[in-house]
Amino acid sequence: MHDLKNYTKKRRFLSFSCFFTRKKASRNTFKYHSQKKPDQRRLRYILPVLAVLLALYPFSFVVTSLKPKIMGVFNSWTTFAQASSPEIDAYQSFHVASPFLNNADLSGEQLIVPLDGAGSIRFTIDPDLQQEVHETMRSKDVPYGVFVAIEPKTGKILALTGYSSVDPAWGRSPYFNLYPMASLFKIITAAAALEQNKVGPDTLFEYRGSSYSENPKYWNINPGRSNQSMPLSLALGKSINPVFGRLASDYVGAESIMTYAHRFGFNQVLFPGTGVTPSKAAVPQDDRQLKLMGAGLGREVKISPLHAAVIMAAIANHGTMMTPLLAEEIRDKDNKVLYSLQSRSIRKLVTTETAEQLTRMLLTTVTKGTSRKAFHDRRGRPLLDSVTVAAKTGSINGTDPSGHYSWFAAFAPVNDPQIALVALIINQDKWKIKASYLGEKALEQFFLAKETKSQESGI
Repeated sequence: MHDLKNYTKKRRFLSFSCFFTRKKASRNTFKYHSQKKPDQRRLRYILPVLAVLLALYPFSFVVTSLKPKIMGVFNSWTTFAQASSPEIDAYQSFHVASPFLNNADLSGEQLIVPLDGAGSIRFTIDPDLQQEVHETMRSKDVPYGVFVAIEPKTGKILALTGYSSVDPAWGRSPYFNLYPMASLFKIITAAAALEQNKVGPDTLFEYRGSSYSENPKYWNINPGRSNQSMPLSLALGKSINPVFGRLASDYVGAESIMTYAHRFGFNQVLFPGTGVTPSKAAVPQDDRQLKLMGAGLGREVKISPLHAAVIMAAIANHGTMMTPLLAEEIRDKDNKVLYSLQSRSIRKLVTTETAEQLTRMLLTTVTKGTSRKAFHDRRGRPLLDSVTVAAKTGSINGTDPSGHYSWFAAFAPVNDPQIALVALIINQDKWKIKASYLGEKALEQFFLAKETKSQESGI
């Protein structure tokens, strides 16, 4: 791996260099080799790094087992480029590219890592979107923030970034880690019910208890008495816990909800070789746990932001989940193309009809639901007047890291989705911003940039 230590000497692109300017020395092994050798007075820094390297030693056997396809990237890029069968697939390209993302340089309108004398990697990332999102998190001083954006039809990753004002090292790859899914799971509950033709978006649900009650004891209706009621589509937009708890218990059932959790990618290696931690969903042991799970209150249901973004992109893509792609192109030292972007589907999550029903329901989040304030000004005028947004929010308290978790997942525009995104903000004692705020800023930047480019090309 020592021949990678000087793979780039160019000035780093602003949106990535800002990750490191105030940080302590990185523990990332690729980054570590590019730093100066510490002197004896800094011996206390060497020992922890050596411990990390020793811990990673077994990983070298995994890499070796994949040669000649990816061994060269991590041991010797030159060896990789000269391999007899250098072609790599989509997952291997992700695995190859991800360690180099934070060292990319801006070249024209794309991010590229030139590996001195040994080729280059061109990323799918939208530099303007990436920078806008990161700068928003930095300027708002968020304790912990994660953002992922994907092009629904192709699976191209448009943004992949994290930031923390509390722990700078946390922002290296938080998009691969697991966090409580909260009310985003209501999408899966709804999908399971819709697929079984047991309900529709207009099905009227009665319930008791407050909208955001977390105690299933108070959710069941009292026959013959006055109960609250709401259409299922609006209940999704407003994230009504009792409605989705009853939906899971009375209509879906434990077996079906676990079947759809698995179909959506839980409890399995969905993205092999990418470093993304598999999402988890524990089997509910009784009716109470089933109701909590269906309402998005099951604390053992955990998902990575990347996986959540892939799910939203799948709904936008008529129910078809695409492989997430990070590398646009990989070339060897002779400028030969070893990999070029190849979109491929993973599976069908739901039927096209169900995807359309879910989209209709998700529209209410921005128009009448939990994200209405984030997408309208004080006079009630939409901030994205010409863009229709399907979205879902979620909120729950968590411990790793400790704080209040605020989710926002969306895609837009609804009639021809160009972007699907997921934002996660973890606030502590003092709130900074919600995830829906970050999501709105990202969509604003994305569509403003597209409009500007369209106008320029028209001229």
